[in-house]
Amino acid sequence: MNDFIAHNRQAWDERVRRRDRYIDTATEADFRNPLGVVDPCGWLGGEVAGKRLLCLAAGGGRHSVLFATAGAKVTVVDLSPKMLELDRRVAAERKLSIQVVETSMDNLSAFAEASFDIVIQPVSTCYVGDIGAVYREVARVIAPGGIYISQHKQPVNLQADVVPSSRGYLLNEPYYRTGLLPPAVEGSWHRESGTVEFLHRWDQLLGGLCRSGFVIEDVAEPRHANPQAEPGSFAHRSCYVPPYIKLKARRQSERVQPVEKKIWKPG
Repeated sequence: MNDFIAHNRQAWDERVRRRDRYIDTATEADFRNPLGVVDPCGWLGGEVAGKRLLCLAAGGGRHSVLFATAGAKVTVVDLSPKMLELDRRVAAERKLSIQVVETSMDNLSAFAEASFDIVIQPVSTCYVGDIGAVYREVARVIAPGGIYISQHKQPVNLQADVVPSSRGYLLNEPYYRTGLLPPAVEGSWHRESGTVEFLHRWDQLLGGLCRSGFVIEDVAEPRHANPQAEPGSFAHRSCYVPPYIKLKARRQSERVQPVEKKIWKPG
């Protein structure tokens, strides 16, 4: 196991113990409109009953149980056993049937090819160095024509300062970088303190998805901006630094053969 995967497993286990940010199981209100909560863009057409659905890197007792309530045949994958305990607990309380698998998002060897009709992945690819490996695994386990909905941290979100200067939110991390990002600011809503993260460029986020056999059908940027919010807060920073991008992609019937990438140079 890569050291950063083991580190993030421990970090998320600890975040569950502390009931830290983003450790929120589904609420009673969520269960009144489960599909509306987990598919706010309506990309799944309002119906998932009977669909084989993978909640990827999505432990925490929210996505899995809401999709199961909407009638999907749900499997949830996460590297954190503590996060998966939340799924088991809420599913048991609601008498829902879900499958729980502990593994990293870039290792789906527990599943055969074309095992799922839908793959849902909330923000999580920032925790792996090679996003292409995640895309290739998803392409393998999703059926032709299947839908892959994923949300990611935008590159600039991981480049910009958390606290504004007199000139605004300055970029202090290079775009073309390798290796881990510096540790997150403790208590920040922009990154998850205690975890290790990687910045993925647009050609990796979008191009990598296409090269793995998907066609991007729609794009959304979840809005969190509030110009009246306190400077340095998540809502205020989101006015200037877009935090996330959400992608709807469909698996093509045949895998696209990779093409040689050409680097554009001016002049």
